[in-house]
Amino acid sequence: MSMSLSFDTTAVKTIRIALGVSGALSIIAGIVILIWPGHAAEAVTAIIAIYVIVAGLVYAGLGVFSKTRHGWSRVGHIVLGALFVVAGVYALVNLAAATVGFAVFTGVLIGILWLIEGVVSLSTVGDSGSKGWTIFFAILSIVAGITLLFSPLYVVILWLFLGVSLVVLGIFQVLRAFAFGKSLR
Repeated sequence: MSMSLSFDTTAVKTIRIALGVSGALSIIAGIVILIWPGHAAEAVTAIIAIYVIVAGLVYAGLGVFSKTRHGWSRVGHIVLGALFVVAGVYALVNLAAATVGFAVFTGVLIGILWLIEGVVSLSTVGDSGSKGWTIFFAILSIVAGITLLFSPLYVVILWLFLGVSLVVLGIFQVLRAFAFGKSLR
């Protein structure tokens, strides 16, 4: 009996710590985005560029050192790896331009996805239990997608919204950390 109580206490403490740490990190990330949105975006772009370089080295390594791959498969891995490394290094060298490019790409992608989501929602109106909400959601999604595609300012607003969301969700996560497991006592 005391063994399971000990395990429960340990598990609760571990979960509380995980909730608290993730909440604190969320708050910090959100504050950084809100205070230094450009630098935060550049940091995210740099992390992605470093990931791309590492992925490129892995692909090149697969092409060079693989004993099971032959011919064009090896050449393809080496070329793909080299392209990844070049793209990652280029992004790091031109971090500001890469950040803008990444933001525009992300904004366009989200805009297209929202347009498609709205059209798909309209195509399901006949099967929907709440036609009014489905139509409202579809129109809102289509308008948001078009707006994002034709106004790059909304990418900035989305970035700042992410910062605010991270702070708010982080605060709730920290509050959950303090409250978690109190009912087990």
